[in-house]
Amino acid sequence: MLEKTKGVVLYTAAYNDKLSVVHVYTEMFGRTAYAISLSASRKSARLRTLFFPFSVLEMVVEHKPGRELQRIREVQPLLVFQHLPYDEVKRSVALFLSEFLSRTIKDPEANLPFFDFLVHSVQILDYLEEGKANFHLCFLFQFSSFLGFYPNIEDYKEGVYFDMMNGIFSVSLPEHGYFLYPEEAKFLALLMRMNYQNLHLFRLSRVERWRILERVVTYFRLHHSGMGRLKSLDVLRSLFD
Repeated sequence: MLEKTKGVVLYTAAYNDKLSVVHVYTEMFGRTAYAISLSASRKSARLRTLFFPFSVLEMVVEHKPGRELQRIREVQPLLVFQHLPYDEVKRSVALFLSEFLSRTIKDPEANLPFFDFLVHSVQILDYLEEGKANFHLCFLFQFSSFLGFYPNIEDYKEGVYFDMMNGIFSVSLPEHGYFLYPEEAKFLALLMRMNYQNLHLFRLSRVERWRILERVVTYFRLHHSGMGRLKSLDVLRSLFD
């Protein structure tokens, strides 16, 4: 059955000598894997361009429930990038976040509020200039709310610890080793007030930005098993070094 849906590209991987698999978070079906041709034709070359990480597409697909690989019958860009593919920082951030999402989103069920958030975020990243180096941090903080472990900053007060295992601020030192001392907890509470409109107000050094990202990735690993190694994290780190 042919269906029309929008989607955001997560990543593309080789399947065999003739096919690649593109993983897309779709509006109608959630995360879905599609088989695409790897031939040397002009059409295939165009598809490779279309399936850049974070590309927003409009597709006509052949969707059969239970089938491992679905088929794309027609595809065109829904959002034509103006800056993202040509800006080193934005391109690296898109690569990192698309891999991060591919490791954390396993559920094939559709989630329209998350899809709308994802498309809106891609649009912001494409045009954003001031504060673009902070974009991935803001995105991940907001993404955690869709996964159900966004910290409640209303519980924050001066001098508390942040218990990463339980996602709460605590007046006592947690017995396990996954926590932030009061100084870092204070910084976290400040960063949780970050949004796409005020990114430029957070003046972070490269060292600070990298340390925050390390903490955030650890936090996700504690609450979401099976993330594995993030290859694009090394690319992002080299960009900030």
